[in-house]
Amino acid sequence: MAEPRSKLVALPAIVDLDALDAVRDKLLDAVEAGPVAISGKAVERVSTNALIMLISAAETARRSNFACRLTDASEPLLAAIERLGFSDKFAGLLRG
Repeated sequence: MAEPRSKLVALPAIVDLDALDAVRDKLLDAVEAGPVAISGKAVERVSTNALIMLISAAETARRSNFACRLTDASEPLLAAIERLGFSDKFAGLLRG
């Protein structure tokens, strides 16, 4: 049987407290449906809470036996992950 196609969730340019509710809702819908690809290419600024939410989404997907990947992470997103000490938490999540 073919693996289900990943649902794409594109992060906005600014992923701060104002954007969290909308991003959370999209992620919840996606991780409940199957594999998820989270595009980080547009991210210019990201809050610590947003990074924690991405880690949580990945864990939720894992517990449901679905893949979850962060693709095309922008330089500001990668820098925030590194600066905040989350590299180990994102190691299995980052791709492309």
